[in-house]
Amino acid sequence: MKRSILIVAALAATFGATAHAQDKPTVAVVAKVGGIPWFNAMEQGIREQGEALGINAYMIGPTSADPALQVRAIEDLIARGVDVIGVVPNDRQVLEPVLKKARDQGIIVLTHESPESENVDYDFEMISAQQLGEEHAKLLADTTGCEGSYAVYVGGLSVPAHNAWADAAVNWLSEHCPEMRQASSRFGVAESVDDSRNTTLDLIRAHSDLAGIMSFGSQGTIGAARAVRERGMAGEIKVMGLFSPGQGRRLVHEGVITGGFQWNPLEAGKAFVALGNRLYEGGEIADGDDLPVLGTIELDGHTIFASKPLALNEETIDELAELGL
Repeated sequence: MKRSILIVAALAATFGATAHAQDKPTVAVVAKVGGIPWFNAMEQGIREQGEALGINAYMIGPTSADPALQVRAIEDLIARGVDVIGVVPNDRQVLEPVLKKARDQGIIVLTHESPESENVDYDFEMISAQQLGEEHAKLLADTTGCEGSYAVYVGGLSVPAHNAWADAAVNWLSEHCPEMRQASSRFGVAESVDDSRNTTLDLIRAHSDLAGIMSFGSQGTIGAARAVRERGMAGEIKVMGLFSPGQGRRLVHEGVITGGFQWNPLEAGKAFVALGNRLYEGGEIADGDDLPVLGTIELDGHTIFASKPLALNEETIDELAELGL
């Protein structure tokens, strides 16, 4: 009798493990804001990787870059019982309680552009914050000769990754171009074309020595470039940063945008899904692993660093734009 019970229990355990192995997770990613080129490309990557893996993967794009809307979206995903929640936070601290709630219910939580997030399984970065910031600082130094003042735009003053990139750039310039100064404290306008344009026009009026603008947010570069073009100062004020190649292509060729460095948001979308699927299947992550989409990574605590920078300039912009980025 005992032997029969053991056999039944073993068969049940085997069946359960097999059934779980055949399960496919649902991966849902909450963007900062929907409807802009950067997150449209990320959404495309999410869909493509989901189709490649045969799993349900999709993105939710809030109507504005409001942390409260992200909280609401995550609460809804918890109620739906999804298996993996990914998020690109607008405000890490605001999201911590709801991310903890998700993890407490057994949901895998991933973030991107938020290495300081605490209530996550992993955060992943396509390039280290120091490398991204320093590349922009070097470009600003090379193109301005370390002369004049400069401004820094971020998506929000509480967006962790944007401010880490900005810190790295400012620190590099402080060491290598000590004669340059910031025209003002950084501005949290880089997720809005209109806000960044208006801020740039104000800066041009107030600072006759303004030499450059670094934008760590995809809409800030576009808005700043439009303001510089309006004032007929293309080439005089160096505009650089993250931006969608398709959106900024013409401005690059007109000499209004000097260039920049970023990563491929489509690949980041794919990474959300591939990493979520790996963790759902019980896979582990270790320093030096060669992961799908991300390649060889460095692991620092629960932050995964890939090294996939994209240079944006006249030589690369057309090809990248034609890829739909």
